[in-house]
Amino acid sequence: MPGTNLTREEAAERAQVVATNAYRIHLDLATGSEETFTAITEIDFDAKESASTFFDLIAQSVEKVTLNGTELDPAAYADSRFPLEGLAEHNTLRVESTQLYSHTGEGLHRYVDPADGEVYLYSQFEVGDARRVYANFEQPDLKATFEFTIDAPATWTVLSNAKTPQPDPLEGRDGVARWAFPPSEPISTYITALVAGPYEGVQGEPYISSDGREIPFGVYARKSLAQYLDADDIFDTTRRGFEYFEANYGHPYPFSKYDQVFAPEYNAGAMENAGLVTIVETYVWRTRPTAAMVDRRAITILHELAHMWFGDLVTMKWWDDLWLNESFAEFMSHLAAANNTRWTDAWTTFLASEKTWAIKQDQLPSTHPIAANIRDLEDVLVNFDGITYGKGASVLKQLVNYVGLEEFLAGVRSYIEKNKWGNATLGDLLAELEVSSGRDLSSWTKLWLQEAGVNTLTADVTFEGCEVARFELVQSNDANSSLRPHRLTVTAFQLDDGTFKPIARADVDVEGERTRVPELEGSEPDFILLNDGDWGYAKLRFDPRSFAAGVDHLDAFDDGLQRAIFVFSAWDMVQDGELDAHAYADIAVTAIEDEPNGTVLRYLLSTVSSAVGSYSDPATREEFATRVAGELLEIGYAAKAGSDSQKQILDSVIPLVTSAEQLDQIAGWLEGTNVPEGYEIDQAVRWDILAALAAAGRISRAEIDAEFERDQSSYGQIGKATAEGALATEEDTEAAWQEILHPQSNTRQRNLALGFRTKKPELLVPYVEKYFAEAARMWEDNSVEIASNMLGYAYPSKLAGRTDLGVDLLAAGEKWMAEAEAAPAAKRLVSEVVDQTRRAVRNQKVDARREA
Repeated sequence: MPGTNLTREEAAERAQVVATNAYRIHLDLATGSEETFTAITEIDFDAKESASTFFDLIAQSVEKVTLNGTELDPAAYADSRFPLEGLAEHNTLRVESTQLYSHTGEGLHRYVDPADGEVYLYSQFEVGDARRVYANFEQPDLKATFEFTIDAPATWTVLSNAKTPQPDPLEGRDGVARWAFPPSEPISTYITALVAGPYEGVQGEPYISSDGREIPFGVYARKSLAQYLDADDIFDTTRRGFEYFEANYGHPYPFSKYDQVFAPEYNAGAMENAGLVTIVETYVWRTRPTAAMVDRRAITILHELAHMWFGDLVTMKWWDDLWLNESFAEFMSHLAAANNTRWTDAWTTFLASEKTWAIKQDQLPSTHPIAANIRDLEDVLVNFDGITYGKGASVLKQLVNYVGLEEFLAGVRSYIEKNKWGNATLGDLLAELEVSSGRDLSSWTKLWLQEAGVNTLTADVTFEGCEVARFELVQSNDANSSLRPHRLTVTAFQLDDGTFKPIARADVDVEGERTRVPELEGSEPDFILLNDGDWGYAKLRFDPRSFAAGVDHLDAFDDGLQRAIFVFSAWDMVQDGELDAHAYADIAVTAIEDEPNGTVLRYLLSTVSSAVGSYSDPATREEFATRVAGELLEIGYAAKAGSDSQKQILDSVIPLVTSAEQLDQIAGWLEGTNVPEGYEIDQAVRWDILAALAAAGRISRAEIDAEFERDQSSYGQIGKATAEGALATEEDTEAAWQEILHPQSNTRQRNLALGFRTKKPELLVPYVEKYFAEAARMWEDNSVEIASNMLGYAYPSKLAGRTDLGVDLLAAGEKWMAEAEAAPAAKRLVSEVVDQTRRAVRNQKVDARREA
């Protein structure tokens, strides 16, 4: 991606020269072109007199540049920059350019709805893609007001950061209107936004903010999806978030309105554009959603809303503090959900989703300190990961347990008040937290924020008969981390009438290698739970007696969080090669049978799929998969008809089945044969079945085309792409591969790749060499999303450990890492999939030894 990078040093130097005041941006979206639109940008900014700098722009062409009334030569535009010399104290820059619509979800994305041919536009500017739409100074610490003027078809809905004006018809342009938005509040370029198209919306009852203002609420989706938009539930979650955040941030909502738009072909979960949040439209459900999906949407809504204060009102100076932006919103969204919505078990779902993600990411070769060293924009682009989100939020939760919630929030309130409408750093927040808590956080900061890696806490218990004679927590560290301080709770339980009842509890400050816990000594427990309440961030290893009791009595846990702590610790043991895949599947399937939390169930099912598909001995995998699929089918058929558990379990079985009998069974569901009572074979399930049958070689492109005739919606396009990617012939495999390398759009490419990776291993053998031959070029020649889709999703992971097929995926990956000349960001992404292969090969051997 040559010519589009920006370094931290360049941004710091420019911030010493330039202070931005106001942008006026005119976009013409009604030119009739399907590929381009025109932009006129005016920027008022102050500068050091006679200094020089540059502005940012990624354009098809630059027609005219004027600085303080003097025309500059457009030919000076190169490598996404335009130099500015001889600046005055007060400057006005005007740039006229032709811009390209995006088909990769970066910049101003253009989408044509297959249902009705309507055109939809939305912007996505984080990290550095506002310059794909208008000329700017693309860095977060140069805030300004933004005044958008948009020419677009008069029938469209047009939204931006400020309140939406009434459109005025344009004389001489039939059917075209102009929306002249008022100036926004001072914000950074990456959170400016534009949405335009025939979106249909619902206006909620305005929210009365803590300073008495009426805040309009709107929620929007494509016209063909509007009937499925459950606005009442979205508004309820949003309103509860407003109440909680205004009360706890100590500052009224900072912007003039709050719109949420569900956008097609969206790369991320959502984006915190000031006053105009965009959300992936898979959160608008044509078919029945699982409880996990509903839960995740609520957390996403609250996460983006939390950013309005922490991220938008107060913004990081540079991307070094991206983690603080994201982890804080992640922490606050779960806190708000647990305390002010119906999702009172939000911290259980946090463990299952965010923390397990974080611990896995923290053991990859690409792990990094939470407070990462972000040298340039390319570093940022690959740092939207489990460390930035999950670990950061986990460590903030640990910090709250250390300093106290009220003290923590008091520091946050002071930080917001002192830095509102400006930029700040981690140091600014820590200074306020030290004052509010009375604690010196310098050592904590060094160990938790400036070092990578995860510690392991192991229970070392000496029993005398049934009594605990001595209890110690033993802390170990990996190659990236030191021994750290942990504040957590350890609880001893006795089994009483089939239920674990607490008999002793200790709040423990773990320091150094060994920490004695005398409060548990003298008790006679059947089970000792480490990290009760899940306040600590560490891998957990239970004593043998407790582990056996937990396995034998999974139904004895009264508290869902406590059971999740135990079960996901067992999964961590599998990933570390300490427990074989077969043994774990037995534990997980037992837990799945009566797991009430939808998100925990979702992730348990995912771990079973990984245990079978990645960590089991390839020599016995098919038999193992058939056995586990059979057990899950049995549970699904016996489950309460129409329940969420039934749906999630049966949905998860579809891609797992491999035997002829089970494939016949799910194929029969398409015809209504032997369908479990209450389980709806809706369109989403039909596409999942077709993808599984395609991967198994049971269907051809003809059956996929026939299904698409039945469902030509955007969801049908996704299902069709996934099924086509999975087709089990050499010809179809090569066709999918070529389109992954040369995609039509981000969404089709991603889903083709998701299907491609499920193919029979034999078909993937030639693509080991092809993958590594293309990896460096994909990053250099494509946008981040397109390159990441290929490098992450099209990797032939099914060949891990399959040297019997004449290919050594791990050796090929290690050779590429050692020898390839590739961008650091590309090498990072490839290092992750190679490391996952290394882990899979090791764990397959562990599983094979189980048979010995």
